[in-house]
Amino acid sequence: MKRVLLAEDEVTIARVLEVYLQKAGFIVSVAHDGREAISKFGEEEPDLVILDVMMPEQNGWEVLQTIRQRSSCPVMMLTALGDVEYRLQGLNHGADDYVSKPFEAEEVVARAQAILRRSQKLLQNEDGIQYGSLNINFTSDQVTVDGDSIALTPRDRSLLLFLARHPNQTFSRMQLLDRIWGMDYEGSDRAVDLSIKRIRKSLCQWPSTEGEILTRRGVGYQLRIYEK
Repeated sequence: MKRVLLAEDEVTIARVLEVYLQKAGFIVSVAHDGREAISKFGEEEPDLVILDVMMPEQNGWEVLQTIRQRSSCPVMMLTALGDVEYRLQGLNHGADDYVSKPFEAEEVVARAQAILRRSQKLLQNEDGIQYGSLNINFTSDQVTVDGDSIALTPRDRSLLLFLARHPNQTFSRMQLLDRIWGMDYEGSDRAVDLSIKRIRKSLCQWPSTEGEILTRRGVGYQLRIYEK
């Protein structure tokens, strides 16, 4: 059974989501402010965090930042702030999904299940892929450059692994959204650009003579591998 940390200061909303998540088979822990959420995250090591933005003590952005400093655990933002700029802010800070209030509890549960399915797909039967000093181990679910571990969010890691399995092939934003974010994703395709930007930053120590993520203007992105 997967463990979910639900951080929501509105008691009624928290209780409804808790009930629906439990019915779906999740073990649910609830926090009603940011400090409590950070404390429970460290104690319980959940498989998924559902995180409200507007919380007392510490807001959702601050909690998300703390989580990302410690872990690549999937995070779904849950908030009344539904504008595209807020969606992009959340995704740019490492969130894996974003649901705006008002919402249907069934949708939150479905999205939670989809996030965890995507995370599980990272585990493959094959051992991994190595391009120069970049090593992607599917068994241990780790990405390293010259032996140093690279921290990536689950979605960023999914995108990198997809590109790594199809080197030197170009994929459009819409193709990547479909493959990585899923067909039910309703946000902007700029989420792909933000994810690529974060991956490039994380791989800054990977020599450009070995490979790089290229932008093909008007076409899309590819992981270009240079053979010596």
